[in-house]
Amino acid sequence: MNALREDERLDYLPFGQLKIIQSKTVFAFSLDAVLLAQFAYLPLQKGKVMDLCAGNGAIPLMLSTRTKAAIEGVEIQQRLYDMAVRSVRLNHKEGQIKMHHLDLREAPAHFEPGSYDVVTCNPPYLPVQSGQKNVNEHYAIARHELYCTLDDVMAVAATLLRPKGRLALVHRPSRLADIFGLMRRYRLEPKRMCLVYPKIDKPANMVLVEGMKDGQPDLRLLPPLIAYTPDNEYTADLKQIYFGEQTLV
Repeated sequence: MNALREDERLDYLPFGQLKIIQSKTVFAFSLDAVLLAQFAYLPLQKGKVMDLCAGNGAIPLMLSTRTKAAIEGVEIQQRLYDMAVRSVRLNHKEGQIKMHHLDLREAPAHFEPGSYDVVTCNPPYLPVQSGQKNVNEHYAIARHELYCTLDDVMAVAATLLRPKGRLALVHRPSRLADIFGLMRRYRLEPKRMCLVYPKIDKPANMVLVEGMKDGQPDLRLLPPLIAYTPDNEYTADLKQIYFGEQTLV
């Protein structure tokens, strides 16, 4: 049942000793997914967590090392959904993680509104009209807002979250104005933000943002996170987060 397909490989996730099925022909998890999994607030025991744009299941699997809450994931691409399901089985996480092959825009019709404690999302970063779209359909869908816009993510998260529930999002700093504007539109008050810099002398290339449904205005800026040293090694702070020794909560 968990046998690898012809072009697939088995990788280890960075913490928790979990394995994940990946392929060079589809979008694989990267540092942004790892940081989001370590940034999201999670209930420790009970609760419900939903990961939108779940891909091959990397974020649900990593979240499962931090909580005993029920975790679900929504992924529109059949290939990635199938890989995620097999990775969940491979790690014996079927009792905690459930994947859904679904367009996230249809999620409010399939799940109980106002019933989730946390929603996470690593969405496509680029508007359709931006940049050159990849000829590989799997990469194009993962990178460009072909089937999922930032507005869609905010609308669905706001519908699924209970009052005071939290959305954790990773994106590009260039979209911060859009992120904050849409959060406020959908009553997801920005509460925490962390800018990630590739190197100390480079502009930030990633941002982690948390919003609380019907929360009070009170945005907390976390210390900046530098990813690489001048020698292209992970910094000490990044290593602690990447290997699960500390979180960004």
